[in-house]
Parts: sequence; C-alpha cells; structure tokens
Amino acid sequence: MHDGQFSRRAFLGGAAALGAASLIPGRAFGSDAKPDSKFGGVQVGVITYSYRSMPGSAEALLQHVLNSGISSIELMGDVPEKYAGGSMEKLAAFRKMYEDAGVGIHIVKFGNIGDKSMTDEKIEYYFSVAKALGAKGITRELSEDAAKRLGPIADKHGVLVAFHNHMQINAATYDGPVLKYGKNLAINLDIGHYTAANDDSVLAIIEKYHDRILSLHLKDRKNKAGKGANLPWGQGDTPVAAALQYLKKNKLPIFADVELEYQVPKDSDAVKEVAKCVQFCKQALA
Repeated sequence: MHDGQFSRRAFLGGAAALGAASLIPGRAFGSDAKPDSKFGGVQVGVITYSYRSMPGSAEALLQHVLNSGISSIELMGDVPEKYAGGSMEKLAAFRKMYEDAGVGIHIVKFGNIGDKSMTDEKIEYYFSVAKALGAKGITRELSEDAAKRLGPIADKHGVLVAFHNHMQINAATYDGPVLKYGKNLAINLDIGHYTAANDDSVLAIIEKYHDRILSLHLKDRKNKAGKGANLPWGQGDTPVAAALQYLKKNKLPIFADVELEYQVPKDSDAVKEVAKCVQFCKQALA
C-alpha cells in the first residue's frame, strides 16, 4: 500500500480512536495509570515544542504529555531550567515528577549549545542538566563548528549530541566531517524537513545512518515539488508509516518523536492533535 494511502486511513482512524478516548478522563500525574507509547518495540514520543500553543509550566506540560498518551519525550530545555533555577536538587525533583507519572526524558534540547558565544562553563552546565534528567542525549541545530567543539565534551560525559536538520539537508550532509569529531555525535533526523528539501526518499538516509541516528522527528510535509507544505498526517509526501515500520522491522533503538507543526484546527488543540499522531503511529506499528 502507498504510504500516503496508509497515512490518510491511519490518521482518520486515529481521530476516531481519539473521539472514543475523549470519553475517558485524562490521566492525572498523581494517578496509578501510566502511559505506554512503545509500539512494536518502537518508542514513540513527542518533542515538547509541539505544545507551544498551550500553558508551558513543568506541571502543565506533563499533563499535556499524559493526555496525549505518551511515555517518553524530547524536552525543550527552557522548561527544566525555569523550574530548577540552576539547582541540581530541583532538577532531580523534576525528573522524579515525570518518572513517577510514567514519562521518561530521553533527550533535552539546547538549540544553541556549543555556539561560539557560549562559555565552556555553560556547556558543562547543560551536560549536567541532561544527566540529571536521565537523558541519553542533547539536541541542537546542525553546525560543524559546534560539532568540532562539542565532540570531545560529549565523549567525556558519555552523552550524545544529536544534530537537528531543517531545509539545509541533503543526502551528502552527513558524509562530511560533522559526525567525525566525536563518537558520541549523532543525528536527530527530521524526516519531514528532509522530504520538503529533496526529491529522494528519506528512508535511504535512515538506512544509511541508522547506527548514528538518536531520534527521528515525525511530521508530514509535501516534497520539494509540492513546495514543502506542512500538512495533517496523510496529506503530505513524507513516508512516516514506512519509516516507523523500518524501525520496527530492523529492531532499531531510535526514538520516533511527533513534532506537531501543521495548523491546529479551530475546534481542537495541540494535545488532541498529538494524540491523533500517536494513534497513527500505533496503527502503523501494529
């Protein structure tokens, strides 16, 4: 079946499932019920940027994640920083609050870590934050200069630094030196952005670099010929279902994170739309 056909059907199915689920009260982060968004061996999560249109305190964000049915997240770094105010003790409390609710923090995003303007002390602090939260890695924007600076530090700490792409990526991007500056440098591959910027399939990139990919960002964009429009899942050209099925088939330990970027309908909100995407992933991996 063509991936687009699967996606449209699965997204509609996800919307129907969400409609049924909406009759059930949302999980509260003091309840015994725990979310589980690992399907077919693939850990599906969300980058918390997806909830940018909603209240963003540590507690509110956790409730959004729970109401989306998600058990693992890529966390935007400003949230724990505001909560903890530089206190490692409060960071430990932040981690415990999320873990007690059944939500793991697999990645923290510090988009400018390693920039020339950042002090060595600030970089060390960000690595300490990631480790305090139990994260496997840090994500930032793609930069060879940052890779050169961060490679030895990532190796020292044993924490991955994964580089996120926008439209600047092509099939040869990671053939360059970016990943060569350290064994703990990795890829956060945005499959929607790749599809919008190129004519070739992102599936070949996943296969080629599977051992260096920490996570995928999932979204559905039109291809280059379609001018890259960001659409509800199933209406674009991004092979979201096929990418998930590839991870499952090959038992790859790559996180698959929803990034909600299409326009939220007026009668909905970010939590409901992320939940639809999670249901789509569940069906794709059934």
